This record gives sequence, structure tokens and C-alpha cells, in this order.
Amino acid sequence: MKRHLKRSGIRPLSLLAVAAVLAACGGNDGGSGYSAEIRRTEMGVPHIKASNWSGAGFGYGYAQAEDNLCTMADSFLTYRGERSQYLGGEATLRYDSTIGQPSNLDSDFFHRHVLSSDVVDAMAAAQPENMRKLVEGFAAGYNRYVKEAKAGTRSHAACRAEAWVLPITAQDIWRRMVAANLAGGYSNFLPNIANAQPPGAASLAGTARSAARQVAAFDPADTRAPQLAVGGVEGVGSNMYGFGSAVTGEGSSVLFGNPHWYWSGPDRFYQAQLTIPGELNVSGVSFLGIPVVLIGFNDSVAWSHTVSTARRFGFYELALTPGDPTSYERDGKSVKMSARPITVQVRNASGATTAVTRTLYKSEYGPMLNMALLNPALGWSSTKAFAMRDVNGENYRTFRNWMRWNQAGSLDEFMAIQREEAAIPWVNTVAVGRGHAKAWYADIGAVPNVTPEQVASCTTAFGKAMAAAIPNAPFFDGSRSACDWKSDADSVQKGAIGPARMPSLLRDDYVGNMNDSYWSTNAKALLTGYPAIFGAAGTEALSLRTRLGHQMVQDRFAGTDGYPGTQASSAIVRQMVLNSRVYSAERFKAQALDMVCSTPQIAVAAQGTVDVSAACAALRAWDNTGNATARGSHVWDEFWNAKQVPASQLYAVPFDPADPLNTPRDLKPGAADALRQAFGAAVARVQASGYAMDAQRGEVLFSQRNGSKIPLYGGCGGVGYFTITCSDNPIGQGGYTMEGQSYGNSYMQVVSFPPGGVQAHTFLTFSLSDDPASPHFADYTRAYGAKQWLRVPFSESEITSSTGYRTTSVRE
Repeated sequence: MKRHLKRSGIRPLSLLAVAAVLAACGGNDGGSGYSAEIRRTEMGVPHIKASNWSGAGFGYGYAQAEDNLCTMADSFLTYRGERSQYLGGEATLRYDSTIGQPSNLDSDFFHRHVLSSDVVDAMAAAQPENMRKLVEGFAAGYNRYVKEAKAGTRSHAACRAEAWVLPITAQDIWRRMVAANLAGGYSNFLPNIANAQPPGAASLAGTARSAARQVAAFDPADTRAPQLAVGGVEGVGSNMYGFGSAVTGEGSSVLFGNPHWYWSGPDRFYQAQLTIPGELNVSGVSFLGIPVVLIGFNDSVAWSHTVSTARRFGFYELALTPGDPTSYERDGKSVKMSARPITVQVRNASGATTAVTRTLYKSEYGPMLNMALLNPALGWSSTKAFAMRDVNGENYRTFRNWMRWNQAGSLDEFMAIQREEAAIPWVNTVAVGRGHAKAWYADIGAVPNVTPEQVASCTTAFGKAMAAAIPNAPFFDGSRSACDWKSDADSVQKGAIGPARMPSLLRDDYVGNMNDSYWSTNAKALLTGYPAIFGAAGTEALSLRTRLGHQMVQDRFAGTDGYPGTQASSAIVRQMVLNSRVYSAERFKAQALDMVCSTPQIAVAAQGTVDVSAACAALRAWDNTGNATARGSHVWDEFWNAKQVPASQLYAVPFDPADPLNTPRDLKPGAADALRQAFGAAVARVQASGYAMDAQRGEVLFSQRNGSKIPLYGGCGGVGYFTITCSDNPIGQGGYTMEGQSYGNSYMQVVSFPPGGVQAHTFLTFSLSDDPASPHFADYTRAYGAKQWLRVPFSESEITSSTGYRTTSVRE
């Protein structure tokens, strides 16, 4: 059996051949139809077994649709650029995701422009034959379920009769895969790309305010920093550890993986196991619409990811050819931008549709941007314009990499694949393997290759001025080829850093990442010496969540965390990662309360006098955790999130790279007045919400399912929670509900490799199905709320003997 894809075995396809593959409706490893067995176990987790790749894809597409039809059908509209046709142009996207919630019209233009047919075909052409069969089967399985749902034989009453619930093609899956690639780059600038127009073009909603403003002098105060869903300071993130066998006491390394991800929408995770006897046996999660396991484990390796601090994109300032705002100068020659007229059908209130056309442009670097949305002086004028380059817009190896990992036979093979492909798009990786004593960390993927000399000589004046708003993003002069991203001798992709210069660490104690840079992978072995684009290395304070994450490990090894012994066994890890410690409270609560509780009342500017005595009493009694039964944690959250005090004015001891876990520390007495104002305002919000100051966490933080509240625990990373359950809903609007735009612990796994088997405990915190009528709409969420890990079956005997085991054969 070939355990992984060798480079020489990748068979490139012409675009015509790709088109033929994508058009195929029945090809499936030589059989006459698709077939798979879907075995469901506790929490509804599907274990899909098929005799070939197209059958595995068929079963997986069917299972995902059976559980999440409404979300998936909605998302396929997004990737095809058809939202406006069915749902109107002014409405915003229903779900939050890596593209945020833009208007349907902007979303449609963005996706038709960026997910153009040449890009989608290139993604398909870069994949091995088995991947193409998997994708074709997935589309067929999804369509089989749509047909059944339309016939009224299944659930999903909210959407099954809607006109926008449509069959898909393999091309839709490739689009969805390309879109996943772009979460760390283009997706963060959707409105800028969708509204990029040269001077004189028809006015569009969201474009620069006026031509006069576009050419005004640059004023830094006018700059609006982009909201980066992935790669932002407070964007979505994750925690993960790998513990070497020397510290677990179990003869096996242990992996903990925990992406803090969306609880709803197209980017939420779906848990499943895919088995093709003799070829594939992998369990874990994918994004909806993707047929490959992205985080998970097989018989030999387990891995997880966290969002990386490495910047995956950059900008080019273009000097335009005089008299032609759609041509630019490069090395003294004029280069014409490629123009693409795009027409979107837009449904109006009467149900009729009208056509809206925009002509959008690409340069050799990538799509043009309307940078006036960030600063009016950066509009597309007659003399300058701006283009964006996303390294993952040219990276078609990502899913090939994950497919090879799905089949990897050892940690050594896993690491070799990561170096060979250098493809992981915008995340760090931690992995452990059977029989391997060490744990692996790497930020090895597609990262722009810009030299310090280029940063010094190619960064434009505007680039220097925008550095604070978009740190670490190269903002170069596009008129000189000398400013093109470079290639190393071992670069796998043009303009990307070679694997030899990317951070990695193999340790027999532990590796971990909580969304700070590679620098703090191990608190006792800080990494340095990598290109600056990977993130800060000892120049910035670690986040409170990162500090707590490493402190928890140090406490474990010292035996001071209240758990037995000093080893990081699977059982202990499962407890400590759910303990809901609040690092800001552990470090600063006593000092803060001495400052803000010195009087029972606080005069709050523009709000009047606030009685804080009950709040102070609750916080003094609070146990500094966010467990469901903890009392008063919400008051601390409101206070800590509300303080508007720069670190230089807040902390008495500044950050010291020689002591990153203990600095900055101690509150400055001079911050007392500002903290009192923040505390008084926070208490007023809690009073107005109707919640008692000593209310239990689970009363305030919960998930609402079919009219029933499921008490939860944890909180947001900015407050210093390690256990992340972060609600965007204000406390005054019904409490911290995890519906809507919330994110947090999502797919959690603790995996080890005892002799002869795999031991995996998991949560899918938001449950498997989006359908309120499904028995799996809330069951996993209730288990998570009760901290009851699922020992997920993996072997055949575990699956077939599982409580609640049921099996369904699906065929086409």
C-alpha cells in the first residue's frame, strides 16, 4: 500500500482534463455507482466505511448534509456568488465566519472575482487522483441527501423547501476548499476587494467618500485598522499541547487539541471517521463542505492546529501609467491590469431580479483593493492604486498535505510531509505519534519571503504609516521587480520561505501554542532567529491566555495544581484543560479590588453614582474560576474587558523577555482612578442586566437549545481564560449566550497511543447538527456543559459495540 503521495506520482491535469473530471457524474474507482456504510455512535458521530475513495466521499457528503443541510446550502450560495439572487443584495450573511458578515452583494462580487475558474481548476489539478474521487463522491452524496430532503422524507424543515437549497457539483467543493485557504489573507479584506474601482467608475456603496478625499494628505488619525477574523489580535484562535512520553507516565505521548472556532456557520467543524480498508482510517474534523480531516488522528499520529502569528499576505503600491488608471509601471514598462466584468443577479422585495455589474481588476500581484476603506488618502486615484498578494492564493498543496497526513504511518513521516509540502495555510501544528517519545511543533507552511533589506528599501511611505494598523504585513513598492517576494533554495512555492528557515521544535517534555508566536512554544526553551514575518520573538508581552497555558504546564510538572502526581497523563490533561482558571483574576484581582473597592460608591462620568458594595463582596468571595457554579465571574469579565488603560500605564513591572510568564505584573497605583471608572461602569451594566452580582457562571453563560438553557463555563481569552467559551452577546441582552456570532472551544481532543490501540476523548461542543429536530442538535453540548468527555470509538470492535450503534447503507 502507498502510505503517502510521492511528488513524482502527482499527475498534472490540463484544464480541459480537469473540466472533464469535474463534469463526471458517475466515475467511482471503476464501479457502477457510489456506496458507503454510515455507522453512527454516541453523539451521532458518523464512522463512514467504503471500499474506495469515491464511496468514502459519497458517505461523508451524505452525512454532513444529513446533519447540516441548511448551513451547507447557505454556504454554497456564498462560494458560488449567488446570495443576492436568492436572498437580496443588501442583506448581510446569516452566519459569522472567516469573511465576517458582509452584504450579500459584496460577498457575491468577492467570491466570483477571487474564486475565479482558473484558480479553482488549478486547485483541482494539483490534487492526486484519490482526492478528485473523494470530492466527486462528496458532491454526489450531498446531492443524494438534498433529493431526499426535497421529497420531504427528512428533517431540516427550516430550509428544505427553499429555492436556494440546490444540488452541487464537484466544482462547488473545490471552490469551498480554495475559500478555506484564504482565511488568513484575502478573506479579511472582502469589502476592499469587492469595491475596488478606478477613478470614474460608477459609484458603489462602501467606496471612498469623494475623489477629493482620496488624494488628500495622509492623516494617521483617519486610519481604520482592518478587523482580521483570522490573524487579528483578538480574532478566533486555539490552544494545543503535545506532551512527550517521558512526562505522561503512560508510555505514550499525549496530544491536546482545541481550536477556538465558530459555533455556527459554514466554518464550523464536523466530526467523523473515514475508513477505506487498507488505505485510510482517520478520525477528526473538517470544515463543512470539505471531505478531508483537518484536525484529528489515525492509527499512528494525532495533530491539531492554532492560528499562527505569521503574516500570510502583503500589499503593493502601484504607480499608475499616466492617463490610464488601469495600467501600472513596473521596471519602466507599462503593465495592463486584467479586467473582469462580473454580473450578479439581485432579488428585490417583489421577487424579481435585476442585474448589477462591476468590473473588478487583478494585477500580477493579486486583486486590486479599495484601500480608502482603511484611510481616505489611499483611494484608487489617477496616479496610484493598491494590490494585495495572499501567499495562499497561489498555494494549491494544502489539501494534498492534509490528505497525506490522514494516511501518515508515523510522526517521522508526518514531519517529512510537512516539510515537503510546506503548505499549511495559516496555522501552527502540534503532533504526536505512536512509539515516538517526543512531541512536534511547527509553523511550517506558506509564508511570504521578504528580506530585511527589502523591508528597508521597498516599504513605501504609506506602508510605513500603515504599519501600526497592519503590523508585519509587507507594504512594498510595486514598480520595481526588486521588491518581489524572494525564493529560497528549498522554497516549495515561488515567493515563499523555504522550510529550513521556518520554526519547529521537537521536545520530550512538551510543546504548546496558544496563538502567540513560535517564540514561546516551550517556556524553558524559547525559540529565536526566525524571519520577522513569523511574529514577535521576545519583543512583546505574551497574552494572558498564553501565560496561563504555560503556567498550567509548569504547575503540573511541579505538582502544585491540585491534581495527583506530576505527570501529564491523558486523564489529568482532560481535567486541567477544562478547569476554567482566570489568569487576570489570579494575578491582579486582589490589587484591583483594593483600588476600586476603597469606597462603597463610585461616581461614574455621565452615569451618576454607582453602589459597588455588592459587586466587591461577590468578587472577594469568588474563587477566580469560570466554572459553571462559580459566583461573580461575570462582574470581573465586565470590568477587565472595559478598562481602557495602556499597558505602560497599568503595570508597575513591564514585560521582561527573560521572565515572560511573570511579566508584566503588579498594577500601578496611578491607574486607580481609571480602574475605578471602569469598575463602576461595569457594575452599572451588571445591575441593568438583571443578573445578581453573585450569580452563578452557568446562569449567565449558556447555550440556548430548543427553549432550554445549557449552563456553560469558561470565558474569553482577553480576560485570561484558558477554557474559551466566548460570547459576543452583551450581558444586558439576555446574558452571554453562545448562539449567534460566538466562538470558543469547538472540537476538543485528547489522544494517546497505548499498545494495540488509540485512546481518544473528544468534544464537539456545539453538537453535530444544525437542525433543531435532530437528536444531535444539543446532546454533545449538554455533555460538554457537564464536562463529560466522549471516549470516541475508533477500532472496528469499538465502533460496532458502541452504545447507540446504528448503521445505514447509502447508495447511488
